[in-house]
Order: sequence, then structure tokens, then C-alpha cells
Amino acid sequence: MKPLQKIDKKAVGLALETYQGQKAYIHAEVIPGGFLRNISVQIIQTYIAGDGPYRIALRTENEGWIRMENLTDYEIDEQGRLLIAGHDDQGRIMTAFELSLKPFLFGEEV
Repeated sequence: MKPLQKIDKKAVGLALETYQGQKAYIHAEVIPGGFLRNISVQIIQTYIAGDGPYRIALRTENEGWIRMENLTDYEIDEQGRLLIAGHDDQGRIMTAFELSLKPFLFGEEV
């Protein structure tokens, strides 16, 4: 896996847009806290905002919203999944958000 790169707002915005109008699977974590895995949603609209750290929002069918904040880095992996993460000033991961068109496999590293 290649290292994450600092968020390029335009590149991440375009990557998010590729999920609009599609059923996608979400993996999200907040550390410390909890996580969601293989939550499937129909994505209607996507947003990225801020000047760093960033926040993203997805509008889903049936008036739903998903929002993540304090995001700093991203990558698109070899399977085409979009990973967006937030690291603190010491480099520790605090939030993670991943989108995929296929379910995440049990035991698969995210």
C-alpha cells in the first residue's frame, strides 16, 4: 500500500463525485470511539469543504446524510477504493472514511 498523501481538495472532490448516483459501501472509524463497516448507501450528492483539515458530506437516498470532519490525507488504492483519513499533529490517525463499490471483506485490512 502506498503512503497517504495530503488532501488535494479538487482531486478528492472529483473522486467523491464518481460515487454519485451509485450504491456504495462505507467503512468509517473515529478513534477513540467506534466504527461502521459495509454500510451500503445510495449516494445522491457529495461535498468536500474546508481549507485543511477538511470535512466531507454525502447526501444519501431517503434524506440521509453522512459527514466526517478533521480529514487531512487520502489515497485511492489498487482496488479503486477511496480512503480519506484524519491525523493529529503527532501523525496519529483519528478518523478514517473509506468508500467502495464492493463490500469490504471480513478480515481485510482497511
